[in-house]
Amino acid sequence: MHSHSHSSSEQATRGDLKALRSLIPYLMEFKGRVILAMTLLIFAKLANVTVPLVLKQIIDALDKSHAVLVIPVFLILGYGALRLFSTLFGELRDAVFAKVTQRAIRRVALQVFEHLHSLSLRFHLDKQTGGVSRDIERGTRGIGFLLNFMLFNILPTLLEIGLVAAILLNKYNAWFAGITFVTLVCYIAFTLYVTEWRMGVRRFMNELDSRANSRAIDSLLNYE
Repeated sequence: MHSHSHSSSEQATRGDLKALRSLIPYLMEFKGRVILAMTLLIFAKLANVTVPLVLKQIIDALDKSHAVLVIPVFLILGYGALRLFSTLFGELRDAVFAKVTQRAIRRVALQVFEHLHSLSLRFHLDKQTGGVSRDIERGTRGIGFLLNFMLFNILPTLLEIGLVAAILLNKYNAWFAGITFVTLVCYIAFTLYVTEWRMGVRRFMNELDSRANSRAIDSLLNYE
């Protein structure tokens, strides 16, 4: 029983990796937009990480008894500009990458639709139309989530963790960076474990959803 579960998990993992590889050509089609979106992402993360450092400088400048007012004002303006750029670069990134995501969704949906029309009549008579339509809808909707999650959630988080660890290592004791790193490793391990468990529940839920939609659609199509 355990070996069967392990084999199913490995097959699901290979299927996930194959799905990721199949999306790479759609990214390469708009290589310039992808590079620009990643550049904006890096700028957004740099601005976001720099915000606490500027805030520290503002507090230190205001703490001085004979502080020159001009310095805190410029620091406050810089703080506001960094907050603005952090949000602005993120929004520009989404705007630049939107065409890539929508083109990938449209191309994949069109290919699936054409493939279904090329199949024999026997396939369509034996296959549950409602379940197929729901699977197509779910798959195309998942493409946008997968592309955005892969490029704008996983990679940026790793980049931001690296920047924060470098700042802690540079400005404080190495223990601060070490504790942060160990905590994040534990968090990632726990997240992966829970996500793996959740995926089984999610697949079962999708299967039941497809069955329900199949019966609903087929009952309407075959109503006599």
